[in-house]
Amino acid sequence: MNTSANPAPAQSQSGFLGWIERTGNRLPDPVLLFVWFIIILMTISVAASLAGWSAEHPAETDPDTGAARIVFVESLLSESNLRRLLTLMPETFTHFPPLGMVLTVMLGAGVAERSGLFAAAMRASLAKVSRFWMTPAVAIISMVSNHAADAAFVVMIPLAGIIYHAAGRHPLVGIGVSFAAVSGAFSANLFPGQLDALLLGITEAAVQTVFGDYTANIAGNWFFIATMTLVYLPVIWFVTDRVIEPRLGIYNAALAGDGPDAEEEDLPAHATPDQRRGLLHALLWVIGLIALWTFLTIGPVAPLVDPLAPPEGRLTPFYRSLLPFFLLVFLLPGWAYGRAAGTIGGHRDLIGMMAEAMRDMAYYLVLSFVAAHFVAMFAWSNMGLVLAVTGADALKASGLPMWAMLVAIVLFGAMLNLLIGSASAKWAVMAPVLVPMLMLLGVSPEMATAAYRVGDSATNIITPLMVYFPLILIFCQRWQRDFGLGSLTAMMMPYFFGIISAGLVITIIWVVFDLPLGPSTGVFIDVPSATPGG
Repeated sequence: MNTSANPAPAQSQSGFLGWIERTGNRLPDPVLLFVWFIIILMTISVAASLAGWSAEHPAETDPDTGAARIVFVESLLSESNLRRLLTLMPETFTHFPPLGMVLTVMLGAGVAERSGLFAAAMRASLAKVSRFWMTPAVAIISMVSNHAADAAFVVMIPLAGIIYHAAGRHPLVGIGVSFAAVSGAFSANLFPGQLDALLLGITEAAVQTVFGDYTANIAGNWFFIATMTLVYLPVIWFVTDRVIEPRLGIYNAALAGDGPDAEEEDLPAHATPDQRRGLLHALLWVIGLIALWTFLTIGPVAPLVDPLAPPEGRLTPFYRSLLPFFLLVFLLPGWAYGRAAGTIGGHRDLIGMMAEAMRDMAYYLVLSFVAAHFVAMFAWSNMGLVLAVTGADALKASGLPMWAMLVAIVLFGAMLNLLIGSASAKWAVMAPVLVPMLMLLGVSPEMATAAYRVGDSATNIITPLMVYFPLILIFCQRWQRDFGLGSLTAMMMPYFFGIISAGLVITIIWVVFDLPLGPSTGVFIDVPSATPGG
C-alpha cells in the first residue's frame, strides 16, 4: 500500500520499546531474510549430514526389516539436492500451496475493494449507530473488515475517528478501538477468508514435508476464529470505554494537527441512491451464492458431497470448494455494486480491477518464491523430520500438559511478531518444524495454526515495525499534532494485554475441552502410524 503522506518523525524511544524499534529497523526485508535462512539451512544441512544426524521416521517402516525407517539429514549441497534445486525451480514455486489459494481469493477481493463495495459497506454499517453501541459496532465491523485487507486500515480506522468526533467523543478513542480490532484481533473473524487460505496453505506444505499428501481445510479454524471475535468484542469494548476514553479525556480541537482541518471534517456523505442500490444488489448476490452452495451440498444432486468416502471425509469436496466460493462471493457482489454505483462501466473495468489486484500481489509473489524454496529445501534435507521427532521426544519427556505447550507457542509467536511483522513469513519458517512436531504429539495441524494466529496478531498494535503503524500515527496526528510513537504505543498497550489474555484463555479452554476448531477438525489427531515406505 502506498501513501503520499510521510509520517512525522517519531520521538526517540529508550527502554524496551526503543530496543524493539532499533533492532527491528536493522532487520532486512523478509525476502532477504529468507535468502539468509536458506544459506543457513544449507550450511547446517552439510554439518548435520557429516555428523550423521538421524531419527526414526514416525510414519514409515523399512519393508525389509519391518522396523521404523531411519531417516538421515541430507546435505543440500549433495548432487541430488542441487539437481532438484536447479531443475525443479518452476515446479517448486508454482506448487507452493498458499500461492494458488491467496491469488484465487484476491481476484475477487480486489474487485470488491476497487469497486467501492468494502468502503460503502463499512460506512453503511455505522451510519446510524447510537453512542452507547458505538464501540462494539466499530469493533465488530473492524474485525469483519479484515477480509478487506488494505481497506480495513485505510478506510475503517480513520473513519472511526471521524465517527467518534461527530458523536462528541474523543476521535483518538475511535482510532484506538478500530486499530485494536483490525490489527490486534487480526485473525478474529466470523467467517474464513484470505488469511485462512494463506496460513493453512503454509500448514499444508509443512505437513507434506514429513507425512506426504495432505490437503488443508480452509474452514479448519472457523469455529476458533469466530469465538475469538465474540470474546475479543467485550474485551475491546471494556478497554475502550473504561480505560482508554477516561485516560484521554475530552477532546481539545486546538491540538489538531496541520493540514486538512480535522475540526471541520464530518461524517461521510449519505450514500447516494445508486450506492444504496449497489449495496442491495451486492447483498442479493451474496444470498444467492450461499443458497447455491447450500443446494450443491444438501440438494438432490450434491456434487460437494462424496457419498463413497468415510463419514468424516464426505464433506471434503465442500471444504475444497470454499476457495472458489470466496472468489465468487467477493467478485460478483463487487461487480453488482460497481455497476449500480457507477464505478464499473463494463467488462473491461472489471477485468482491469482484477489485474490491479494481481499487481498489488507482486511483492507477495516475490516473497512466495523464496519461501517456497525454503520450505521445499527443508523437506529435501530431512531437517524438519529430524527436528520434529527430536522436539517431540523432548516435549514428551518434559511432562508439560498440552495446553502449556500451546500457550508457549502463542507467546513465542507474539514475541517474534515484535521483530518480524509478516504473518506468512513467520509461519513459513516455524511451520515446517512446529506442525509435524505437534502432530507427533497428537495435536492437529489446524490447532497448531490456531495457536500461532493468537500470538501473531496480538502484538501488531504495539510494535512500530508493523507496516501500517506509521500510517496510524499520521491518522492520530491529524487530530493531535504532538501525538508521538510513544503516545500511540501507550494507548494501545491496554488493548494488547486484554487481547493476549483473552487469546490465551481461549486456547487453554479449546485444548482442555477438546472443542472442534472447524467443520471436521479438532484439537487432537491420532499420532501417524508406521506404514511401509522407502
